[in-house]
Formats: sequence, C-alpha cells, structure tokens
Amino acid sequence: MKVTFLGTGTSQGVPIICCECSVCHSKNPKDNRLRTSILIESDTTKVVIDSGPDFRQQMLRKKIKTLDAVVFTHEHKDHIAGLDEVKAFNFFNRMRMPVYATERVQQALKREFAYIFSEEKYPGIPEIDLHTVTDNHLKINDIELLPIDVVHYKLPVKAYRIKDFTYITDANFINEHEKQKIRGSKIIVINALRKEEHVSHYTFQQAIDLMKEFNPEKAYFTHISHQLGLHEEVSKELPSFIELAYDGLEIDI
Repeated sequence: MKVTFLGTGTSQGVPIICCECSVCHSKNPKDNRLRTSILIESDTTKVVIDSGPDFRQQMLRKKIKTLDAVVFTHEHKDHIAGLDEVKAFNFFNRMRMPVYATERVQQALKREFAYIFSEEKYPGIPEIDLHTVTDNHLKINDIELLPIDVVHYKLPVKAYRIKDFTYITDANFINEHEKQKIRGSKIIVINALRKEEHVSHYTFQQAIDLMKEFNPEKAYFTHISHQLGLHEEVSKELPSFIELAYDGLEIDI
C-alpha cells in the first residue's frame, strides 16, 4: 500500500499574493505547498483524505484518473472546499462518490454545498453518498481505517490509522485513550504549523516532543505554514527519524 502527500501546506500564514519572504521566492519545489491532503492507494483502491481548495489541481498534477472514496477529517474550508470536483470522477468512473464524514461534518457539507443535497437536482452537480464516521473501523474495499479523536482547539477532528500508519492533521491535543490507538504505529504524520505558539495547532517543538513520546520508526510533519521557514533549513533542526513532508512525497505503508 502507498501514501502520496497531495498537499502539505496550509492557508495559515500564507499570503494570497506572493510576498517578499524567502519561502515565496524559494526555487526548491519542496517549499511549494498546496493545502493538506493525502492519497492512499492499494492495488485496487484509491482513497483521498480531505479535499481542500486545491483538490482539482492535486488530482491533475498526480494524474489521478480513478477515485473510490473521499474521507474527511473535519469541516474547515481548507479541507472540504474542493468537494464539488468529485463530479469529474462521477462522469469518468460512472459511479456516485462515497464520502465518509462524521455527522457534524456532514451537516457542514450540507450547508456549504446545499445544491448537492437539494431535492431539485441540477444537471452536472456532484453525485455523492454520505457514510457516517463513528469510532468504528471504516472499510473501503480493501483499505481499512481506524478513526482516532483529536482536538483542534475546541473542534473535534478525526485522525486515521491505516495498518501501522497514522495520519493526524489539525490538532493540538490528544487524550490518553486516543493515544493508545496511535501507539505502535511505525509511521506517523502530524501537523507542525510553525515555531510560535498557536491556539489550535501543534507547534514545531510540540510536534517533535509528541513524536519522541510515540517513538515511531519514521515521522513526517505536514500542515506546514510559511512561518515555519524553508524546507532545507528546517530539516536540519529535526531528529533523524523525523522529516518534513512535501507535496508529491510517496511512502510505502
């Protein structure tokens, strides 16, 4: 099974118009980060976790021609805004798109994309089937995901464990009960927004400390803001078992 990082960035601390910072002007492609999302692939199945505003660009960039499901972590716009683009897969794959989300996130989707769920169906709108994420395992064909509850300031967010791989984005607290679901993971992905304190995200040092606690064989930082700095420079500050993820990175799990 393979994981591809479709995006490792965030809207936080990123200017809408290119500024004069070193990240904006970096020639290193690892500093060019689209909004955070991953693709999980088995031999027969492709699942995306989160479809943010860059979803269409991410699918085109990776030449993804088939998709079996979209799974959401939470309802913030930088994670759901690209849902409309699944209509391309409706057309080419000749299927309705299964979408997995908690009841809370489903209500947000119905508010943000009211036309999708309207009783009066307009031709060409996305065709999706909602499936409720609880605390139980999700099985999407041959890919099984274990939901894990994490906290993003006061917002509940779902992290997911697939085999010995755990993916956590938009969090700054995990209680001990949920940590037990993560322990033993060989690979962990965690958000590390910036070095300064933040109300709802792990900082660079907090993420390092948490990874030292879990002690996986390998860890990757994602949801990286411009404020963290350049990929090459920040990488030098990391313990040997931790790396900054970057768009397009592929790992076997």
